[in-house]
Amino acid sequence: MSNKLHIVSLGCTKNLVDTEVMMGKLQNFELTDNNEEADVIIVNTCGFIDAAKEESINTVLSLHDARKEDSLLVMAGCLSERYQDDLMTQIPEVDIFTGVGDYDKIDELLVEKKSRFSDEVFLIDGAERVVTGSTYHAYIKLSEGCNQTCSFCAIPSFKGKLNSRNLDSIAKEVEGLVKKGYFDFSFVSQDSSSYLRDQNIKDGLSLLIQRIELIEGVKSARILYLYPSTTSITLLKNIAKSDIFHNYFDMPIQHINDDMLRMMKRGFGKDKTIELLEFMRDLPNSFVRTSFIVGHPNETPEMFEEMCAFASSFGFDRINVFSYSDEETTPAFEYEMKIDDETRAERAQILGDIATGARKKSLKAEIGQECELVIDGESDEHEFLLSARKLIWAPEIDGEIYVNDRTDDSIELEFAKIYKAKITDIVGDILTATVDNATK
Repeated sequence: MSNKLHIVSLGCTKNLVDTEVMMGKLQNFELTDNNEEADVIIVNTCGFIDAAKEESINTVLSLHDARKEDSLLVMAGCLSERYQDDLMTQIPEVDIFTGVGDYDKIDELLVEKKSRFSDEVFLIDGAERVVTGSTYHAYIKLSEGCNQTCSFCAIPSFKGKLNSRNLDSIAKEVEGLVKKGYFDFSFVSQDSSSYLRDQNIKDGLSLLIQRIELIEGVKSARILYLYPSTTSITLLKNIAKSDIFHNYFDMPIQHINDDMLRMMKRGFGKDKTIELLEFMRDLPNSFVRTSFIVGHPNETPEMFEEMCAFASSFGFDRINVFSYSDEETTPAFEYEMKIDDETRAERAQILGDIATGARKKSLKAEIGQECELVIDGESDEHEFLLSARKLIWAPEIDGEIYVNDRTDDSIELEFAKIYKAKITDIVGDILTATVDNATK
């Protein structure tokens, strides 16, 4: 078999981990950014909402149009899993279809040139990965599937119930990455605060924190995707006590109106959700990110206004805004009072403007503050500006900092190294900083 590989990972960071597993199995291939010269093209698709599904299909068809003769086109991941029968009929351009169960068997599928859909979701356990995008940061997947029954979410219908990795498996993966020079980790899953509940362990994340703290060489960590009803004050206190895990709290609450939270089947109502959020916000050096959905069936103007008022006043550092997507196999799909496209778009714009304002306010509050940051490389803006990230921030989603000065000319600035710095200004929505010194 020829050996040039072009691979595209769409959707979330959990998909990225699976893509990296496939790359780990195909290390005999030469990676190429030019899809027209690739012998094998793999698209790891997202099937979460309409926009993601459309992007996945368009990407596959676009790559097919430009690919060379005799190349193999593979459609993998969530969209393939969710609509396997329909896609295999409707997209004959694809040579191999596979879902969410065979990422570590991708080499076999290429040899066999056959589609395959396993009954079980792939749970990374010792599979080698080729980490992409960074030489110091990696995502670590905690589990697959989800036990929640959110009205708008189709993930459990094609990824199944919660299936957690054991602690030893996770620790072994982190230890292996530390040996390769990685020191910063983001722990991810569909519902991270339910980690190990499928093994009758109520507070698995606290055990995870204790275990990761024992690994020499881990300097920085954060947990993404906390779920309100499975996040306890005890867990938040344990995160706050950690010397490695940041007070970084990513909790998508989706709404704040009590009636809407019940219709969304979120488990927690307004009061308990706010109690958790306020506890997070009041912890030292905390960073709070959330997500809202606008235009869910039965969302009245009054419900939307309540959400906007809360988003404006609470003091979130970052807010993601999603328009409701009507997904078959979800409870909300059967709800009668649907919100029209125009209204959903208007509400998304209004809340999006609020999210922009919240981000700007959070960034401005950083000016004059000291922090730890890590330099990623040269900026796209100017050759004399270095692109950095505040160490607490999650990569790619929370922002960029331009390093434009240092307190001492003798300080040698290196990529993938942590420095103490002072935030000096903001240009547009990008902070600038002066580096003081490197940390140990």
